[in-house]
Amino acid sequence: MTTLAWRNLGRHTRRSVVTAGAVGIVVYLSLLYFGLGGAAVNSLYQRLTDTSGHVQVRQEGWRDATRFDATLLKDTEALRETVSGASAQHMERPVVVGVLNAPALLSGAERSRGVSLTGQDWPEVMVDRRLEGGTLSGEFLSGRGGIVLGAGLAEALDVAIGDDVWAYAPGGSGFGAGVFTLVGTVDLPDQATELATAWVGLDDLQEMVAPDAVQRLEIHGVNLTRLDKDVVSDALAAELQGTLENLQVATWRVLNPSTVRLLSTIDPMLFAVSVLFFVLAGLLVLNTVYLSVMERIHEFGVIHALGAGDRKVLGMVALESMFLAGLGTAVGSAAGLATVAGLSDGFRIPSLESYYASFGLTPVWYPSLEPHQVAFAVGFAFLTAILAALWPAWVASRLEPIEAMRFHV
Repeated sequence: MTTLAWRNLGRHTRRSVVTAGAVGIVVYLSLLYFGLGGAAVNSLYQRLTDTSGHVQVRQEGWRDATRFDATLLKDTEALRETVSGASAQHMERPVVVGVLNAPALLSGAERSRGVSLTGQDWPEVMVDRRLEGGTLSGEFLSGRGGIVLGAGLAEALDVAIGDDVWAYAPGGSGFGAGVFTLVGTVDLPDQATELATAWVGLDDLQEMVAPDAVQRLEIHGVNLTRLDKDVVSDALAAELQGTLENLQVATWRVLNPSTVRLLSTIDPMLFAVSVLFFVLAGLLVLNTVYLSVMERIHEFGVIHALGAGDRKVLGMVALESMFLAGLGTAVGSAAGLATVAGLSDGFRIPSLESYYASFGLTPVWYPSLEPHQVAFAVGFAFLTAILAALWPAWVASRLEPIEAMRFHV
């Protein structure tokens, strides 16, 4: 029966190839779809970790603090050494960044606006990450006394590169005010972010509001661009929490719970859409197998007359469907895995960069596949083939030999 099932596929080679090809295309598209879904997850993950780090060290109870100085980490040199040492044991290229945010009033010659002024360390790799998807006019912070504003914020303040920008931030322990030179503006895809962007060097903001202090230390694993490869953030946070007992250590998951919940909904959505793909493929397999059965009713009558039972005939028809699904699945899986692997180092579509950024996504995407997604695509292809063959196979198995041998298409 297995031999007969295989030979029957060759009777209408073109139809068999088209059907197997359709199954292969569905498997290929499903794997590519899963891979792009993984790219979206990785893009959200990278955007989150670029802005908040993979792990943060803060003062305990910082979320509920009502005073600015209650959020500060003071005399941080020893703390930096401890954090850097632990990070180097878990990450390949960790970058520890001190960050200080202060509510401030920025003023140009005639206009002013309230913002959250950000002062932090600016290693080159972090500058590239923060500017990704945006356009820098002028230069970035290269020394003391400079400020970089979002292009929209600079327009709102009516200042241009080279102009002075006054900053007022009372309530801290520093001077409470300072004057900066606008050295660059950033044109970002997200207008709301652009209007809130005001960056200075960490030393300058410390001098204004909190000498020798930061609000948080961010640990960035700059080589971690894919969520499925991040197996170190939790371990690093646990180790640091055991060492820094009076401080709070949190991973990006703890810091961004709403986005983590969003990430958890992407997988079910991908599976739901993939089921629709396979339903369409199943209808095509059903059509092919049913036509094949109708064309061979006379043959099935002969097979029944020679003593083949209902189960053998049913099994032969089911095998034909599984052969079609197997060939299509093998080709589709190989093509899908090869495509995702080829794109896994990252790709970008230049014309859509601003569109991605408006949804909080990075312009570079890193497709990835989980083992359960590949298993789903392959397993559902076979399940679809079996279900599609059940009715034609049942029809063939229930034929009366005499009536079937008299039948002519």
